[in-house]
Amino acid sequence: MTFDIAAIRSRFPALLDGYAYLDGAAGTQTPSSVIDAISTAYRVGIGNVGGPFPASARSTAIVADARQAVADLVGGDPSGVVFGPNSTTLIYRFAHTLAADWQEGDEIVVSRLDHDANVRPWVQAAARAGAVVRWAEVDVDTGELPADQYDALIGDRTKLVAVTAASNILGTRPDVAAITAKAHAAGALTFVDGVHSTPHDLPDVRALGADFYVTSAYKWAGPHIGALIADPALLETLHPEKLMPSPDRVPDRFETGTAPFADLAGVTAAVEHLAGLALPRPSLSRRERLRVSMEAVGAHERDLFEVLLGGLAGLPDVTLYGKPAERTAIAYFRVAGRTPAAVAEHLAVSGVNVWHGHSYAWELTGALGLRDSGGAVRAGLAHYNDRADVDRLLTAVAELTGAG
Repeated sequence: MTFDIAAIRSRFPALLDGYAYLDGAAGTQTPSSVIDAISTAYRVGIGNVGGPFPASARSTAIVADARQAVADLVGGDPSGVVFGPNSTTLIYRFAHTLAADWQEGDEIVVSRLDHDANVRPWVQAAARAGAVVRWAEVDVDTGELPADQYDALIGDRTKLVAVTAASNILGTRPDVAAITAKAHAAGALTFVDGVHSTPHDLPDVRALGADFYVTSAYKWAGPHIGALIADPALLETLHPEKLMPSPDRVPDRFETGTAPFADLAGVTAAVEHLAGLALPRPSLSRRERLRVSMEAVGAHERDLFEVLLGGLAGLPDVTLYGKPAERTAIAYFRVAGRTPAAVAEHLAVSGVNVWHGHSYAWELTGALGLRDSGGAVRAGLAHYNDRADVDRLLTAVAELTGAG
């Protein structure tokens, strides 16, 4: 197994600008293979699906290929892959559909760990239905989401349990399989937000126990496309609002409007990019190539993160938030005497891209006591980051603390 970081970085034209892109948790850069796939789709000609001409057939094939690619990535069924403009839109769409059967007194369970996209749509849908919202709390000292609390949260009236596979600011990886098992024992559905976790750890929707799983291609080197994955048999039981002439088959009936065909070609290319990161044997299936590559990605990111986390922890006046046992390579921190915005601005001047604020972890930053005072600075690693990126951030932060 080979992980050639220099070769990988050479695939990303954007990295030539000299900046350290440590903002991957908000969206990754795009390799040439994805850019080429999108531009090729436009160059050769595409048309809407269902026509008798070659351009229409090309679009049909692009959609089918993209469904298969996403299914390979998450361990799902291509007939259960639903595309949308982003994960937030997909969650709202499914919240509206699922809540149509909720009654007053039914219950849902959401967590304070989640991105608000996997909280607010459910809370709002529950309010419309008269359902009760129960909250899973975070240990603010460690950043953990204890699974045992769900024993008291889930009951006979529970309709749905929504939980993230990884926090987008602390990196916490809760025991999703344990949580979903408790939900299923009570007859509830599970909705897992895999947007932050997917780029760092090859998902397996069946092992996670996810009835619904969402991911966003632009978090793993693809275009701005969201995907929801579910068992096609489950999707057959759901009937979303849609236009009368639009297809009624699964999964098409969940996709409103005309698909962005060229971008879907980029989705397939992005999955292929991930599958080729560790140069595995071409005889392997794409799922197996993904497994080998993502194991290499995980090792690479863990090594870099050890340097990043250790470097920040060793600086005076730097406070790090969360210390979960299992986490993605992301750091959320503050520098004493500096606002998070000021730190991010200094890093930008130093050629380092990071985000600051609540990063849509609305409930979590509230629980941490950070939301109303500017949140914190978020620096996250992607598979194309290298030691020089990390060193540049540490040097810039050290300048602010007087240690530089």
